[in-house]
Amino acid sequence: MPRLSIDLPTTLLFHTTIDISIADINYGGHVGNDAALRLAHETRVRWLASMDYTELNIEGFGIIVSDAAVMYKAEVFYGDKLTLSLGLADHNKYGFDIVYTAQSGNTGQEVLRIKTGVVFFDYQQRKIAAAPAAFLHRASAATQGDAP
Repeated sequence: MPRLSIDLPTTLLFHTTIDISIADINYGGHVGNDAALRLAHETRVRWLASMDYTELNIEGFGIIVSDAAVMYKAEVFYGDKLTLSLGLADHNKYGFDIVYTAQSGNTGQEVLRIKTGVVFFDYQQRKIAAAPAAFLHRASAATQGDAP
């Protein structure tokens, strides 16, 4: 089976810093796959908050994660500080991919690369919805920043 490859978008829209807690550490003594996806989730929530959105209300629609992939580039340990950045890729009628990269605050080395596919969802009708044009416009015009 070929190795997974996740390409970074040319523009990273958002950056945030996250401290690795003991809850992120698995029995091997480093960040596990569940924690990597939680880090992506936290970064996504902060990015949306920076634009006054939530995962349940983006121009009247929510988003759901349709798929995810994680690439480990180096070990991450308890107490490490990571800078996570995200950008958008592979837009389609119903959503897009969010690509995340995480750099070690100690070495600057990329330690994780993650991709989550997201689609818009109408929770009242319980079905996938078209991506709101207003959100796509705001996201493409977004500047770098960090949520509170």
